[in-house]
Amino acid sequence: MAQDTLLGFPAHTLPYRFLDSLRQGKHLPFWPVLTSFWKGALLVEKRIDRVIFTCGGTAGHVNPAIAVAQLMAEKNPQIKILFVGAERGLEKDLIPKAGYEFRTVHISSFHRSLKPAEIKHNLVSLYNMVRSPAEARAILKEFRPDAVIGTGGYASYPTVKAAAKMGIPTAVHESNAVPGLTTELLEPYAGRIMVGFESCRQHYKHPEKVAVTGTPVREDFFTLTKEAAKEKLGVNDGRPLIVSFWGSLGASGMNAQMADMLALEAGKEPFHHIHGAGKSGYAAVLKALAEKGVDLKDHPSLQVREYIYDMAPVMRAADLVICRAGASTVSELTALGVPAIMVPSPYVTNNHQEKNARALETHGGVEVLLEQNSSGQALFQTAAGILHDDVRREAMASAMAELGIRDAAQRIYETVQELL
Repeated sequence: MAQDTLLGFPAHTLPYRFLDSLRQGKHLPFWPVLTSFWKGALLVEKRIDRVIFTCGGTAGHVNPAIAVAQLMAEKNPQIKILFVGAERGLEKDLIPKAGYEFRTVHISSFHRSLKPAEIKHNLVSLYNMVRSPAEARAILKEFRPDAVIGTGGYASYPTVKAAAKMGIPTAVHESNAVPGLTTELLEPYAGRIMVGFESCRQHYKHPEKVAVTGTPVREDFFTLTKEAAKEKLGVNDGRPLIVSFWGSLGASGMNAQMADMLALEAGKEPFHHIHGAGKSGYAAVLKALAEKGVDLKDHPSLQVREYIYDMAPVMRAADLVICRAGASTVSELTALGVPAIMVPSPYVTNNHQEKNARALETHGGVEVLLEQNSSGQALFQTAAGILHDDVRREAMASAMAELGIRDAAQRIYETVQELL
């Protein structure tokens, strides 16, 4: 468990008691300056020796937890870290691959449909909700964590709630601009709710619990300067770079619009453009371009990829990004200070992507196009309007950078320490 120490002396020792009295100023009544020094220098060091992260569902919930876990391991190489998630979630692949121990509880989401298969699924989910708390308590009793950190997704609910009821310090990180269902359910129990932006605070019933930490972004996003990234990609001839993607699986309707936009660019090639079409959309985009008479071999400044594997340098080099408005993408764009055109997915729970995008739009960092109003022509004209106006583009970039928090993992670590 976490231990209080002063200059390495445990709390039960005489040196600790003496130093603690100095820190409180009990033996230095005539030396206020020295007393002030002791109060600052002899702060209690609360080390986290055992921690549980619980998350799941999407990479946007899992990756922030891994980033904080890596930071904690750097600060305390002897730390014991355990991840808890759902047995069928994406976390079962991502977490072991990152090198961490992974345990599961029986927990699953609820589907909003009255189809027979969905009703059956929801009955199983209801049963899982009943039995998962006991599974979570068993893991907590066995592992004995100093703190439990939830980073979103339904898989985090039973473990965070059970930990709070057992008196274990708990914190929940919410990546989206508004709280998801799991965060809403956990707010009464969690010691802290950690969010990406100050504007998120207004959406919580207990704003005094809210800490603005940002959402962790991979360190390799900052390895190169923008100029070095452009040189590495061969797009350093002075033309702006557009980067676009709709997610790892793509989106058929939006990929069709992107094919239209690329065809318009092929006529003039005013920009460099790298588009990640997704596994299911790659062939369709190439086919659509061919039908429009566009052969990418004749237009080297335009690239269509199945997946953007080198996302870090590509995002670093980008002058404008066209994308959805998922939490991970939002945190990356703000950390890098890159303006964007966002087309929020209308197929997500609680329409949280549009709320993410609107929060950035209000601050001046993005243009929002709803999918029903979007088209290849609209995307092209909006992009051209931004990229041909240096003042506007720089203002949008500055607005995004103002929202970015590069040391989010450190802030989360410090927030959890305060709970011990």
